[in-house]
Amino acid sequence: MRELDAVPPPWHHNPSSWRQRIPIILLALVAFLIAAYMALYQWRLVDEVWDPFFGEGTRVVLDSDVSERMRRWVGIPDAALGALAYLGDAIFGLAGSTRRWQDRPWLVLLFGLDVIPLGIVSVVLVVLQGTVVGAWCFLCLVTAVISLILVFIAYDEVWSSLLFLRRVWRRTRDRRVLWRTFWGHASDVAGEVALPALERD
Repeated sequence: MRELDAVPPPWHHNPSSWRQRIPIILLALVAFLIAAYMALYQWRLVDEVWDPFFGEGTRVVLDSDVSERMRRWVGIPDAALGALAYLGDAIFGLAGSTRRWQDRPWLVLLFGLDVIPLGIVSVVLVVLQGTVVGAWCFLCLVTAVISLILVFIAYDEVWSSLLFLRRVWRRTRDRRVLWRTFWGHASDVAGEVALPALERD
């Protein structure tokens, strides 16, 4: 039996499918392990940090003034903060059904708030490596590339939830209905909004 509104407009695929979410989960776990390894070095729980291309570059970046400032601001090393964010990506990727973009918009938007800003921060940190620190960190570059891939894979699901909420709002102009839909409470309006996708398929 076909899942209700599994393929939301404007896509021709289900952005909440496991086929799409499993790569996100795996990539996030890889990035989590890399960031956790760098955090162990910043906490001095390991003596050296591996870098196959830039020699001492990773160590220089992780011990830089930029990194120390971020540590003072947030209370933990920046790599540890990244590790927590990547772990969050993996956990959010596992949560919910293959209709969560419609059934749990709050979960998808929370997922987007974890994935998308992380990608932006990763790009900013890479720019700072070259312009301020004057050294390159191989492992940081790897996690930055993973962050951008995660944004690319995840944005359609976040966009689908936003478009769904917009359709509900345009249909009702009722904040209470929109709020209930946001939290995943079923309503006749939400079902009616889903009908065009069903008819299209």
